[in-house]
Amino acid sequence: MNAWLRQHRQAAGSALRRLGLLNTAVIGVALSLPVGGYALLENLRDVTGRFALDTQISLFLQPGAKRADADALGRTLRADRRIARVRFVPREQALKELSGVQGMAEVIAALGRNPLPDAFVVTPRGEDVEQLSGELARLPGVAQVQADAAWARRLAALANIGRMAIWLLSALLGAGLVAVTFNTIRLQILTRRAEIEVSKLIGATDAFIRRPFYYLGLFQGAAGGLVALAIVAAGLGLLNREVRVLAESYGSGFRFDFLGLADALAVVLFAGLLGSVGAQLAVARQLREIEPA
Repeated sequence: MNAWLRQHRQAAGSALRRLGLLNTAVIGVALSLPVGGYALLENLRDVTGRFALDTQISLFLQPGAKRADADALGRTLRADRRIARVRFVPREQALKELSGVQGMAEVIAALGRNPLPDAFVVTPRGEDVEQLSGELARLPGVAQVQADAAWARRLAALANIGRMAIWLLSALLGAGLVAVTFNTIRLQILTRRAEIEVSKLIGATDAFIRRPFYYLGLFQGAAGGLVALAIVAAGLGLLNREVRVLAESYGSGFRFDFLGLADALAVVLFAGLLGSVGAQLAVARQLREIEPA
């Protein structure tokens, strides 16, 4: 057991000494593209998750509408089987909520009156929102109809498209990582051809000869993953310097967060796995061609 561990330790040490900085940097830059895209999409998903994605329709009543007219409209809406929920928003409540938005209190105070109408917020039962909105707009006393949260659905759809694009990009660059590792290991084997032939002559097993190359592929991929994480962290830091200024102008503390520990470890392990695959492919092909004379 001690001999087995010693052999693996020696193979790992040899692989670390042969680790190429240029190849590691190339892998890191390539992997930083999908990793950075994934980090941005995760932040975008957190933002969209704060908003309800259930489509709602807002009905704004005519200015000066009487409360009796609003009550009659409310009964009509609640009797409609296409509508799941109905919520009445008095103009006084709407003004209070609007006043809570930064910078709006001064604007409202300058107006000297409440410019907002009474409104109803209804949630449909999965009906065609556009058709339902058109029919509700024709109800007596309704001045305007607006489908709320539709933008959030579109944003979520765009995020899904972006996530699919990131996976496709990851697959392409992952194949590139395997190819880079394959070529690196192939060159390492060719430069050590004489050493490998001598090792076989003195009785070295195939496992003993292959082991350093496996470690080299694993370490090169994992090191590339670490470089990618460093690039993404630096990039998000630079973005946050500009995002902070924009967010503060809206009274928000939004910033782009780095990947969680589990995601970061997954990047390193996945990159190491791809590097190991490239090494195994190169070793399986090249060592078959090397036999002592």
